[in-house]
Amino acid sequence: MTASSIVERIRATFAARGDEKYADEGVTQLQHALQCAELARREAAGSQLVVAALLHDIGHILGEADLPHSCNQNLDDHHEDRGYAFLHQHFGDAVADPVRLHVAAKRYLCTVDPSYAERLSPTSYKSFLDQGGMMSPEEVEDFRREPHFEAAVRLRKWDDTGKNPAGQAVVIEDFLDELASVCTPAQIRGQDSQSSA
Repeated sequence: MTASSIVERIRATFAARGDEKYADEGVTQLQHALQCAELARREAAGSQLVVAALLHDIGHILGEADLPHSCNQNLDDHHEDRGYAFLHQHFGDAVADPVRLHVAAKRYLCTVDPSYAERLSPTSYKSFLDQGGMMSPEEVEDFRREPHFEAAVRLRKWDDTGKNPAGQAVVIEDFLDELASVCTPAQIRGQDSQSSA
């Protein structure tokens, strides 16, 4: 796949399913993605982390599986793994790893700062419990050893802030050039490594 076709698939995914909501959250998937990416831009994050912020929850809407409709359901849907599988193939570690780790980052933040859990939305708190709750000391150390753990923590904070139903001022088209600029399909990365060998 080319970078342009991957970007178009992402745009089409949000066009098809971006108006869906996750459990009891007050924002749609598209609103949440755009707010997180805009928060990343405001904090002068690099393009790869802005893209990770935009796409951190894309695993929820890849494919045809329904999103949970309320907090009465189990909210551990492993969307971070689906998102990682897609993003690692097309964007590489700097985009995909913070996405893979953003669920763990919530557990980490709640563990090292118990007051953090009080700032979570009701849906995010329920998913925190469903996803394992507080980390053990061993899990904390394992998380801190991840190469992209600091990026994942930054992403997590935008994730927990970008939930304002009236807060959307940008559109997906504002990020298409940025998506294309950091998209490095696997075959391109393979060619680059071969040419430098």
